[in-house]
Amino acid sequence: MYELKTKETDSSVIEFIESVDNPKKREDAYKLLDIFTEVTGFEAKMWGPSIIGFGSYHYKYASGHEGDAPLVGFSPRKAKISLYFAPGEPKREELLQQFGKYTTGKACVYINKIADIDVEVLKELILQSIKFLKETYPD
Repeated sequence: MYELKTKETDSSVIEFIESVDNPKKREDAYKLLDIFTEVTGFEAKMWGPSIIGFGSYHYKYASGHEGDAPLVGFSPRKAKISLYFAPGEPKREELLQQFGKYTTGKACVYINKIADIDVEVLKELILQSIKFLKETYPD
């Protein structure tokens, strides 16, 4: 049976952030920690070895695949900072037009640094993502 790699762990979020080599990226990680904590009201938890997640939801796809994931999160990676929002959230594209400098992947939004983005738009992206996931996957 397939096992998810990204599961909530008991690892320390602060120890993980302290292990980030780049001092500027570490500083941005602390700023993001404050922003995500303030906006979500959830305590930060490590998901897998490198994702800092907030809240959680249980999903089940039509294929039968199911699991748990953080509602939102981020990861200060070597190249860029990954921001995790709900894929498919309808207001996401509209909000990203006002977000600042970023690139996207399938589910991630990548930024170089917080100075490149509009923090108020980030807060709205977090809120919209949580709202969308709670409506899509009610408890």
